[in-house]
Amino acid sequence: MTTESLEIDDGLYSRQRYVLGDTAMQKMAKSCVFLSGMGGLGVEIAKNLVLAGIKALTIHDTKKCQAWDLGTNFFLCEDDVVNERNRAEAVLHRIAELNPYVQVSSSSAPLDETTDLSFLEKYQCVVLTEIKLTLQKKINNFCHSHCPPIKFISADVHGIWSRLFCDFGDEFEVSDTTGEEPKEIFISNITQANPGIVTCLESHPHKLETGQFLTFREIHGMTGLNGSVQQITVLSPFSFSVGDTTKLDPYLHGGIAVQVKTPKTFCFEPLESQIKHPRCLIADFSKPEAPLEIHLAMLALDQFQENYNRKPNIRCQQDSDELLKLTVSINETLEEKPEVNADIVHWLSWTAQGFLPPLAAAVGGVASQEVLKAVTGKFSPLCQWLYLEAADTVESLGNPGHEEFLPRGDRYDAIRACIGNTLCQKLQNLNIFLVGCGAIGCEMLKNFALLGVGTGREKGMVTVTDPDLIEKSNLNRQFLFRPHHIQKPKSYTAAEATLKINPQLKIDAHLNKVCPATESIYSDEFYTKQDIIITALDNVEARRYVDSRCLANLRPLLDSGTMGTKGHTEIIVPQLTESYNSHRDPPEEEIPFCTLKSFPAAIEHTIQWARDKFESSFSHKPSLFNKFWQAYPSAEDVLQKIQNGQSLEGCFQVIKLLSRRPRIWSQCVELARLKFEKYFNHKALQLLHCFPLETRLKDGSLFWQSPKRPPSPIKFDLNEPLHLSFLQSAAKLYATVYCIPFSEKDLSVNSLMDILSEVKIEEFKPSNKVVQTDETARKPDHVPVSSEDERNAVFQLEEALSSNKAAKSDLQMTVLSFEKDDDSNGHIDFITAASNLRAKMYSIEPADRFKTKRIAGKIIPAIATSTAAVSGLVALEMIKVAGGYPFDAYKNCFLNLAIPIIVFTETSEVRKTEIRNGISFTIWDRWTVHGKEDFTLSDFINAVKVGYFHFLHLISTLKSRVSV
Repeated sequence: MTTESLEIDDGLYSRQRYVLGDTAMQKMAKSCVFLSGMGGLGVEIAKNLVLAGIKALTIHDTKKCQAWDLGTNFFLCEDDVVNERNRAEAVLHRIAELNPYVQVSSSSAPLDETTDLSFLEKYQCVVLTEIKLTLQKKINNFCHSHCPPIKFISADVHGIWSRLFCDFGDEFEVSDTTGEEPKEIFISNITQANPGIVTCLESHPHKLETGQFLTFREIHGMTGLNGSVQQITVLSPFSFSVGDTTKLDPYLHGGIAVQVKTPKTFCFEPLESQIKHPRCLIADFSKPEAPLEIHLAMLALDQFQENYNRKPNIRCQQDSDELLKLTVSINETLEEKPEVNADIVHWLSWTAQGFLPPLAAAVGGVASQEVLKAVTGKFSPLCQWLYLEAADTVESLGNPGHEEFLPRGDRYDAIRACIGNTLCQKLQNLNIFLVGCGAIGCEMLKNFALLGVGTGREKGMVTVTDPDLIEKSNLNRQFLFRPHHIQKPKSYTAAEATLKINPQLKIDAHLNKVCPATESIYSDEFYTKQDIIITALDNVEARRYVDSRCLANLRPLLDSGTMGTKGHTEIIVPQLTESYNSHRDPPEEEIPFCTLKSFPAAIEHTIQWARDKFESSFSHKPSLFNKFWQAYPSAEDVLQKIQNGQSLEGCFQVIKLLSRRPRIWSQCVELARLKFEKYFNHKALQLLHCFPLETRLKDGSLFWQSPKRPPSPIKFDLNEPLHLSFLQSAAKLYATVYCIPFSEKDLSVNSLMDILSEVKIEEFKPSNKVVQTDETARKPDHVPVSSEDERNAVFQLEEALSSNKAAKSDLQMTVLSFEKDDDSNGHIDFITAASNLRAKMYSIEPADRFKTKRIAGKIIPAIATSTAAVSGLVALEMIKVAGGYPFDAYKNCFLNLAIPIIVFTETSEVRKTEIRNGISFTIWDRWTVHGKEDFTLSDFINAVKVGYFHFLHLISTLKSRVSV
């Protein structure tokens, strides 16, 4: 993306474009951000902002690198510590190489009470980390009073506690508060009343909220509503009211209601005011009082630093008591006075000098998203405080000695100050199996490196596997990869990059897919050697498979995923929680076969139809063709077998393909032109022949009414860009599968016109085929072959043989695998043209190439901010699993950074099934009985008796009921 043209590099940003949209992306490309503090939190924020693609980032720091920083900052190395480099200067080039479109500069100038803040005027957003509260207030006042306001964000991590504050000025307008696609609702009725009541189609709830705005189109009868904008009141899941409709004509049929996005203004108060009456986002509703209690304790910490110019010493009781006194004193100055939570104050004091990298990853992800909101006006901002904590990681530690937390002069001192040396060693001795090395996988490897996972001298190993190669679109989120890594294996490359963060890490990278086919590699023995399995996968079925292996081998599983700004984490611990397979997401709603084939009502239907046509014409049929001729390499032999009455599976379709095989470029163009006529002209005429416009159902209602749309046949016109695009892309793909060369000149309009002038288009002749209208009917697996088809096949094959068109070279086609990210292959071009022509035929709003690519390619929108946040939360749970914590310590999380919302919930406790007399079992229980081929029921019962004597009374019950 260049700031001159503001053209978006789709190859790099495609997944993020689906999250933010082009308007927000272009605003980002004009935005400059100042970020102070290059500690662990600052570098997290810097990484995410540069990956996102802002115009310019200035990173600021006055501190020099220390050994301590190696466990918190993933872009520092030992050489930076040895040479005592400035932290901002040390990480500058490593941050800059994340994205060549972003200008990254560093500053080490003093930033204190005497600094002239006018230099901040060139920035749209200022982010402060590791800055004293008094200076934060001064900078915030400068930003808030500036015209226009400079957006202000401050964030800090103190041990196991964190704080985030946002101030975007008195009035901050947001263009889109949620980022969700506007809803479209098919209408079945509208009353003539005040207010008018709109009813949507059965089994299609509208999912609207009172106060939202809708506009209307395609209403028959009550046409006065078309084009109007109405604020609605929800009456039920299937109805809502609008304005007065009594003076409008009666409703007849049809109509679509479309949600209208309206801007919203958010009002912010400066830091000085918000300190006294904070507005906090509650993340854990089991502890709704916690944000105010942490707010109070952190204000006391700010005062402690002002008083003593340092943080409280690690595990120092005297400093802890002093902090508690300050907390009590400051509480008197707040408008809303929370209870003073002594436990929070003590743990804040004891760990404040420490730093927990996963917590920084989580907070850094949220803070980065707030920066993007500040410079784009996209999504609802945080109003105005967020407190995230990792108190669960220490509550189960008991009362270890104070020396457990003291520094030892290595890279893990900051982490040790938070969780103690014993737990640090447990992390170092972990065997981790990481399945997937995409965006979450890269972030997890970073967290492993900082925490020292798999670095033990005698124990510990990280095994990572991913079969994929690196693509350009990965570089926008998978921060361990660079442009020169494209087409290299993800796992090998990520392993090498992770060792640069922490050379002590032991990592074994594989290129395997985890599935039943690789069970010889990832055997039960392999799983039992792993302490924790972590999945970083998009594929639900792959997750379910890994979960089944963890369940069988009693291994903990940490699962997570993101989609755009949304993310989730799920923690599965043997004997304590339910498994991933214990719940099922509702199945993805399938488009009925008859809707796809004949009655599309939305652009998603036409895109899926076009994708199906691509698969059928350029993948499935060529594959079937090749397999058939591999089984029967001689056309003469096939002819003889058919004439002898043998049934050869697929032969009639294969012979049809052979007889119609194009051999030169002009025949590919002719084939594409004939397909156009079939798909977009004859199909419409056939449907209207079967169901004329005046057709009525048994109840007297019109057949062609919402959601069914009557088609209009399209007359081919080479001067129409859409028609030309279909012809060119289809002809190119046919030439590719039939190995026919062509040039750019062949694709020119003049060349195509010359070819088309010789093409004969047959007039439409109605068919007697039955059109499927049953929405529950499925696509038939096999099309029955008639005797006429058999005769035609014999004739076509005889003709091919006699004209020498069944040679060995004729019995091979190229199979195309759909690839959405290669713009040169024409796959998306074909699907876009075919989909939009079908949409035009059915009067459906078309979709641009960008939207078509997302739907046809089933692209999951993605952005680095939510990925970083989710991986941090997973790593926090990993610490608890390593520590063997009880059930109550674990938390699942759902977040949506766009709203924003972060919700922590308890994990699902494993369900116990009672048998009798107090005996129960769960999904984690196993009775293993080894038998032989002649194993009988008596043998089984005896084996259970011997191995599981405590179930003897159950066995006796079985014996009384079963005849052996």
